[in-house]
Amino acid sequence: MRHPTSTSRARSGSVLERDVGRPAPVSGQADAARATTLITDLPYGPKAAEVAREAVAVALHGTEVDLLDDARLITSELATNAFASGSPPLVLCVDRTNPTTGGLEVEITVTDGGCSHPAPSSPPTPEEEAESGRGLVIVEALADAWSLTTAAHGTRAWCRLTRGVRPSTANT
Repeated sequence: MRHPTSTSRARSGSVLERDVGRPAPVSGQADAARATTLITDLPYGPKAAEVAREAVAVALHGTEVDLLDDARLITSELATNAFASGSPPLVLCVDRTNPTTGGLEVEITVTDGGCSHPAPSSPPTPEEEAESGRGLVIVEALADAWSLTTAAHGTRAWCRLTRGVRPSTANT
């Protein structure tokens, strides 16, 4: 069962999304053999990224090194963006699923209390000499799917990483 991490909003926000061809699950369909979820509050401050990386390492204990490295980097970027651009509270949710079709799916969500500016229509390209501004570019490069939803009362940054998932042979 997925734990919702979205925040209610008084008005609609903007959405930036990239999702690579995954059909929505059919209601009531159990497609996961094993699933675990970690939900934790993050400190609203410079330590948010560090705490988020440590939590992801716990949630993904025993996974392949390159997946863990990608997940830690993505989570660090999402937590940093939430602290730098959002407001408290910051919450991290990591869903780890081993589908019956094989492989591993990891969904990482960071929510915050909202921001006053809308999500960009695409990840901004930072200046070559800039010391920041590469977070969403990194997320887009490493994640199989991702989205960013911003509003005054809540921001949700989400991504999915998959490894070794075989296509389902079940009839639909």
